[in-house]
Amino acid sequence: MGPVEAIETHISRIFLIGGRAFKMKRAVKLPYVDFSTPALRLAACEKEVELNARTAPGLYLGVRRITREADGKLVFDGAGQMVDAVIEMVRFDQSRLLDRMATAGELTPSLMTAVARMIVGYHRAAPKIHNGTGSFNLMGVLDINEAGFGTSHVFTKREIETFAGAFRTALARHSGLLDRREAAGKIRQCHGDLHLRNICLFDGEPRLFDCIEFNDQIASIDVLYDLAFLLMDLWHRGFPELANLVMNRYLDEADDEDGFVLLPFFIAVRAAVRAHVTATQVEEGSADSGKLAAEARSYFELARTFLQQTPPRLVAIGGLSGSGKTTIAEALAAHVGAPPGARIVESDRIRKAMHGVPAETRLPDNAYRPDVSDRVYNEMTWRAGLILSEGGSVVADAVFDRPADRERIEKAARDRGIPFFGFWLEADPLVLWQRVSERKGGPSDATVDILSRQLQRKAGQASWRRTDSDRKPVDIAAELRRCWQRDASETLRTAS
Repeated sequence: MGPVEAIETHISRIFLIGGRAFKMKRAVKLPYVDFSTPALRLAACEKEVELNARTAPGLYLGVRRITREADGKLVFDGAGQMVDAVIEMVRFDQSRLLDRMATAGELTPSLMTAVARMIVGYHRAAPKIHNGTGSFNLMGVLDINEAGFGTSHVFTKREIETFAGAFRTALARHSGLLDRREAAGKIRQCHGDLHLRNICLFDGEPRLFDCIEFNDQIASIDVLYDLAFLLMDLWHRGFPELANLVMNRYLDEADDEDGFVLLPFFIAVRAAVRAHVTATQVEEGSADSGKLAAEARSYFELARTFLQQTPPRLVAIGGLSGSGKTTIAEALAAHVGAPPGARIVESDRIRKAMHGVPAETRLPDNAYRPDVSDRVYNEMTWRAGLILSEGGSVVADAVFDRPADRERIEKAARDRGIPFFGFWLEADPLVLWQRVSERKGGPSDATVDILSRQLQRKAGQASWRRTDSDRKPVDIAAELRRCWQRDASETLRTAS
């Protein structure tokens, strides 16, 4: 069978041997979980297998009872007294866990787009739960957090009290929207523990596994609160652009714009959960207690960061086909507004959604008639206005070569008294032709013929700041950030 490899978590032990993995529940009793008896651990194992069959068919094989026989030996499924239970699983390549892939630098935009779409499908199929108001559900999470912090000495009492007060202030601010979302069916039986370590590549596809089975309250949550754990994990590991991309791809598929403004709060709560869970592990007195305390502190500080209110802004990226608008928008969005960044409102994706097709499906020429484009830009403006009105930031990505389209998007910010920054990406026509002719996949249907017509129209960009797009996207994004920071500073000086 080969050597046995053991993996420890705060509530489980996993043993890897040969082609199998055996997962046991630790005999713990915490504010949010009770595995203190063999019967409770058996019930939790059975429920875990049942729930995870929804997302990882073929990975979970069943539950085995560990019994003590008359001669004192421990066996699987014997006739003696049950002393514990284990889940039997197919052992997969641990390097295909997304947390390992993150460490190895193997997470790609295409993989994380697939993950986002998988999560949307999972949430759509999840049962709706109506067990109170949305704000009441989050109050329960905050109560569990406070109880968890109370079992650890990593943080001072004053820190915990200030921390808890900030969360309750934020909850009061969002309570109306949370309650409306509960009434609209956004509270569902979710995964509940949706971070990178609980996503793997299995048979070449991303799969969710190890969902919460031990506490229905923890798993009966807003779908965006479920997503927030993954976004928090990516951000904490130093992948803000991927966190923003997952958020935007999820919202593109789910059409859940009204909840966007809740994500900073949801992510802060998730970071606080990790802080108190990690702090609890410190109290166990392991050799890694110093490292765990530092990790708990890092989650604590991350939660504080996400609780900070940031004024909204609207950034528009225009330019002809091939100028790199979408690439720049995606490089920029994570750094616009409150983390996890701005909602990208992209004309190509909106046009595809209006025609009821996936973003990668090519549309016929009549989908690009001027009257259809008017509808697309109107929809972009409406979505941007909705998000701005609720306090979120937006990056608008479109050609914007028609003055009326530029005026529409500028007005969305102006009407709400929100700062607007317009940027026009320029490149040599030969560079544009080369980029468009070599483009493969993605939501854009632009061809060299379409580009030629755009060049003939001469956009006449005068009011938006021009920038050369024949550079690395990260350098362009950094320049644009410096531009609006400088403009904002000048505005403050003038006002004073």
